[in-house]
Amino acid sequence: MSLLPQLRYPTVTQLVACAQSLAGARPGLCTLRQVGVSRAGRPLHLLSVGHARRAVLVVAGAHANEPTGACTVLSLAERVLAERELRAETSWHFLLCADPDGASLHVTPAPRSLYEYHLGFFRPAAEEQPEWSPSVLPAHRLPPETRALFAVIDELRPYLQVTLHGTDLGGSWVQLTEDIPGLAEPFAKSAAQLHIPVETGASDAAGWSASGPGVHVMPSLGAGAAYPSMPDDAHNSTWYATHRHGGLTAVVEVPMWASDLVDDPAPHPAPAAALGRLARRLQCDALEVERVLADALPRLDGVEGPLLRAAQWVLDLVPGLAADWIHTPPADDTMAYVSSVDAFGRRLPLRAAAMLLRVLRDTGDRAAPGLERLVATWSDAFAERFRARWVPLEHQVEHQSRTVVTAARYARDRAA
Repeated sequence: MSLLPQLRYPTVTQLVACAQSLAGARPGLCTLRQVGVSRAGRPLHLLSVGHARRAVLVVAGAHANEPTGACTVLSLAERVLAERELRAETSWHFLLCADPDGASLHVTPAPRSLYEYHLGFFRPAAEEQPEWSPSVLPAHRLPPETRALFAVIDELRPYLQVTLHGTDLGGSWVQLTEDIPGLAEPFAKSAAQLHIPVETGASDAAGWSASGPGVHVMPSLGAGAAYPSMPDDAHNSTWYATHRHGGLTAVVEVPMWASDLVDDPAPHPAPAAALGRLARRLQCDALEVERVLADALPRLDGVEGPLLRAAQWVLDLVPGLAADWIHTPPADDTMAYVSSVDAFGRRLPLRAAAMLLRVLRDTGDRAAPGLERLVATWSDAFAERFRARWVPLEHQVEHQSRTVVTAARYARDRAA
């Protein structure tokens, strides 16, 4: 019987307990082991199904604010155990949570609105993210979670790594370090069946080639960046570690709330002008948060921690990104792309405000009530502008699971 209905969004402790139950029920086929520790000493667990040398690695919890992957790894593990053909000559390995420290800070019970989601929001700065830290830090400063993930990749040598990501509001899309021919059609079919829009102009993949709607292939090293100010480079991330063993990585994104605005391929009448307006709004919104932060900082003397660091990191991204949108030609001229950039521009200052709000509430700061009203206003405006509709968790998980299984099948044929 599936564990999903009992858990909804599980904590890491619940996730590990479920994995222990699966391993205990099928000891000859399924194992659970510790493969590292976090900066705070929390264990990193790998659940493995099967013993074949040809391997698929599935990573959940790389971003603390994207909780669907925790449910998806359980669903996938149960499916692999139930369907013998999935593990024929292939072993499956599930890193249950790549960032347990971050997961302990992001609180997602069962949010009924974007406002509730943001009240418990946390996403660490880039240098504290396990997958992205190698893109901004030298090797000797990498966090232990990153080193553990590199070690697992080098041990398993997977022909495919799939990392489970998500977005608060938008659509579903896939990012590939190399193309997987044939993936786009079943991906789109799954999304349509589950009423999930395909994010055809994802700002995260601006300027990339597409092998089909919503399936984006990362550009080669040295290709011009759509957003020159962004400090990281995916080629230095853990996503590309599979390439030294002849493998590739697929990043599968699924939304918590859906918006059909990100699935509109029609040409935008004036994309450059629209991006300029979005850049100016981004600057104004970020300035509102910066004013609250500047006012509160003298009262926060001695207060440190990942929430404050992450809020400041987000605010530091804004000037360069706004300049990119104003001065760099649009990477795409579709309505979908402009809508995706619109969502990105709303998301950044809202996240900074939400994380700063948690700091201010914890310290009882007088600025907390006003900032909470701002978070509520921005959350509601975000949802209203994009006509947000909740995607049932079962649909999020099913679509992500289908995409993983399909990617594994097609990538295996590619590697054969």
